[in-house]
Amino acid sequence: MAAQPARALRNAGQEWLLSCALHPADAQHAWDTEAFAEIPAGPYWRVVEAPLTRSVEAIHRIGPDRLGPVLGDVYREVAWWLLPPHLADELDDVRPLTVHPAGWVLTCPPVQRSLAGRWWIESPDGSGQLTDPLLLGAAFAPGGRPSRETFG
Repeated sequence: MAAQPARALRNAGQEWLLSCALHPADAQHAWDTEAFAEIPAGPYWRVVEAPLTRSVEAIHRIGPDRLGPVLGDVYREVAWWLLPPHLADELDDVRPLTVHPAGWVLTCPPVQRSLAGRWWIESPDGSGQLTDPLLLGAAFAPGGRPSRETFG
């Protein structure tokens, strides 16, 4: 029984991700042929790149209820976090984060499965929830734990 709600969330997450693509049919075709879909950052979210190991630690620090989608690549040892599209300079001074500009293309596998070492560490769930940049910055800051003030 527990698999059905999880599967429904993955399906909703995949539909949401497709809705963010410029050409959803092309993205679906890529996944159907075991290729990555190319989805540019922009109106729906921005992408922040970080080392994979530190990202896994940050995921635990932030907690599951406050996370948006996080894509990982075991071969490149990199993770990509999806953050709100209005991201300004909140993370400019946080090492080792790289904020990619609107239009930067995220090459991603489908939500339901991994592809060539790339998988959704935290899958999109269809809600459109994204990680708060202040929480991400706090999780990567020295000491690495968001304070109570960060949570509001």
